[in-house]
Amino acid sequence: MDETLAPAPKPTEIPAYSTAVAASEEKEENAKNADETMHDVEDDSNASSSGSDDDSDGSDSEDEAQQNLQLQTLQSQLSANPYDYDAHVQYIKLLRRMGDIEKLRKAREAMSDLFPLSPSMWQEWTKDEASLNTGSDAFSAIVKLYERGVFDYLSVSLWCDYLNFVQEFDPTIRERSAAGISKARDLFERALTAAGLHISEGSKIWEAYREYEQTILLTIDETDIQAKEKQVERVRSLFHRQLSIPHSNMSSTLAAYKAWEVEQRNIDAESYDIAATYPHVSSAYQKALEMYNARVHHEEQISSQDISESERLTCYMNYLKFEQSSGTPPRVQVLYERAVTDLPISPALWLDYTRYLDKTLKVGTVVSNVYSRATKNCSWVGQLWSRYLLSLERGHASEKDIAAVFEKSMQCTFSTLDEYLDLFLTRVDGLRRRMASSREEDKLDYKIIRETFQRAADYLSLHLKNTDAFLRLHAYWALLERTLGKDISAARGVWESFLKICGSMLEAWKNYIALEIELGNLNEARSIYKRCYTKRFPGTGSEDICNSWLRFEREFGTLEDFDHAFQKVTPRLEELQLFRVQQESKSTEEKEVHPKRNAHDKRKMGSDITDEQSPAKRRRDALRNPKKAPEESKVQVEKFSQETKVEQVDEKVKESDNITEQSTLEKNREFSDQCTAFISNLPFTATEQHIRKFFSDIGGVVAVRVLHDKYTGKSRGLAYVDFSDDDHLAAAVAMNKRNLLGKRLSIARSNPNRGRKESSAYGPDRSGQALKESDEASQGTVKEAKSAPTRKLGGDNFQLKGKNTFAAPRNVRALGWSANKPKTEEGDETPKSNEEFRKMFVKKD
Repeated sequence: MDETLAPAPKPTEIPAYSTAVAASEEKEENAKNADETMHDVEDDSNASSSGSDDDSDGSDSEDEAQQNLQLQTLQSQLSANPYDYDAHVQYIKLLRRMGDIEKLRKAREAMSDLFPLSPSMWQEWTKDEASLNTGSDAFSAIVKLYERGVFDYLSVSLWCDYLNFVQEFDPTIRERSAAGISKARDLFERALTAAGLHISEGSKIWEAYREYEQTILLTIDETDIQAKEKQVERVRSLFHRQLSIPHSNMSSTLAAYKAWEVEQRNIDAESYDIAATYPHVSSAYQKALEMYNARVHHEEQISSQDISESERLTCYMNYLKFEQSSGTPPRVQVLYERAVTDLPISPALWLDYTRYLDKTLKVGTVVSNVYSRATKNCSWVGQLWSRYLLSLERGHASEKDIAAVFEKSMQCTFSTLDEYLDLFLTRVDGLRRRMASSREEDKLDYKIIRETFQRAADYLSLHLKNTDAFLRLHAYWALLERTLGKDISAARGVWESFLKICGSMLEAWKNYIALEIELGNLNEARSIYKRCYTKRFPGTGSEDICNSWLRFEREFGTLEDFDHAFQKVTPRLEELQLFRVQQESKSTEEKEVHPKRNAHDKRKMGSDITDEQSPAKRRRDALRNPKKAPEESKVQVEKFSQETKVEQVDEKVKESDNITEQSTLEKNREFSDQCTAFISNLPFTATEQHIRKFFSDIGGVVAVRVLHDKYTGKSRGLAYVDFSDDDHLAAAVAMNKRNLLGKRLSIARSNPNRGRKESSAYGPDRSGQALKESDEASQGTVKEAKSAPTRKLGGDNFQLKGKNTFAAPRNVRALGWSANKPKTEEGDETPKSNEEFRKMFVKKD
């Protein structure tokens, strides 16, 4: 597998980003207070006496050494994990305190490449740059910073800073030239489009815009009556526009407008009636006031400081539903922007936002820009990346841009393999549509599709082996090789490569045969039947493929072909029928011997490992129970009797492996699990350090044991965590359903007595307990977390073989079990007579 396809390791990306973003504003405020306190202390120290200069120099040296040590520590952290959000924030603060401008710029750029910066961080950055230099080159650079800042999140305060900056430092705007005035008005209109409908803070931009226009009015010469009247009408229009929009300062805005009109008209304020002069303005104002009153309670809920993030998200969702039912798309979009600014790492919010834009706008740079920000905030959500690719395709983006987004998505870590598969298929879908397009600029080389399929197969083969999803991928691949690639040999190669990995899947053989029949290659289809009719498939698959071959020869073959197929298939069907009879007989005997065993008991005794016996097992059963088999089985019993000797050697080896495994598992009984939490649905990439950090808030962790597969060494998604006392254990169990690395954990108290008592099919080991506890603890999360590919264990006539059976329960014999028959007691060596047996059961008088 190509190593470049593997997701970039980001062990702390999601939790670090989630917690740090939520606390960043508070930390920034605390840092500012600390800086102010430090400056006050320094001023007091300088004013106290000049005799403390030596002490001050020593203290400065110590502070500098401590800062350098802290700087090196943060650099090491970021080098080891570039996605540590909190480390980025602390690193920037330290560099800003030390005054290292060049390193500070590089640190900010590095963080901005990985994460969107908060509005306060953008304000700090722009103010720092503005204080250093205000030349023409510096002005353009600062304007670009403001543009990047207002793109990341909706912030009225950042927009106001931006507007004030250009009015102060842009020469054309400051001098109020025609070009400068036009430039300023365009920027104000952009700000109104972005935040003018912000109910609680949008009025700040309206007021800034009116002040700018009124300043221009004051500069117009009194003799230029036409220009003055035109400017008055412009200011009046701004008042009218603002009064028609619901916002928190509507009454003060109306009072300001009335005072302005009185001043312009030079009339008595008490006698002036706006409704009489501008009835449409009064009507619009009343309507806007009603709209504001209908939204007041929603505004109070989302602005409350006493609610959790989940409650705030619920309040936003309710507000959005109300706005969608009664508002306009621009108003809804502004509310979405406010929500993602307050809750930037909520996948549900970004998914809902992008879904709304896809439905209402469908195309345009607005939608693609929102997707760009969504994937930057929630990079671990594969669905956002897939929909991002579709959005770019709807907007007729270039192949270069789409390929860049796809490659970027491949470097992210997702919680389920289905998300990776969906990304690959979305990419292939787009390439296929582009190749099928009639536009000349959309023409592509088919090898891009082939390379994408190959990457997907290499990447997913180890994880999706023998799954329907992996089969659909190859079926799609073979179809495109035949239709778009026009290469039949390549289509055959797709199926051949798949069968080498997943040869036990009946549907794969059927699809391969259907391909050859559709192409009219009957001889090739016949050869495939000859290869697979003797294979063992789940359920009735073995009979199905035999009957399918006979149907094929009836429909397409000659009489000789049909006779040949019949001669090949008939013995195989008889063998399968014999096996069915034996299985039914065995099942009947088990029901008679154990009539009270329910389905749950059968499952615990390992009945779901397999229903179909191996050939050696069938032969031994036939030898031991010749009366139970039909007459035709006698020939097979004689035929297989010689081969059984060879098979017995394999059985002894397997028994030896079981005893060895039992010895290893027995050692684990030293763990009493009296104060232990059992964790299931654990991300496969999670380590002991991740689990310890997850429980760091409650503390008390004594030991962590992550269960690994004995053959592959990979994590099984299960773990035990020992705690120092029951209070810490109870706190750990209370953390059930919380996320770790993007997956929702299932946490329950471990019960070793239950696991050992009820896991007779697993033996006295921790594996049986883990499987049972995982089955109980993860019932609520199976539907949510699909990170591991599901695979049916057992099933009808399907036996798992090889090393990839670590997830299947096993019948492990206890230590001391011997393959030899138990020796009889000395007193039992002589058989008892009928008279002795009668005396044992008949009561004596």
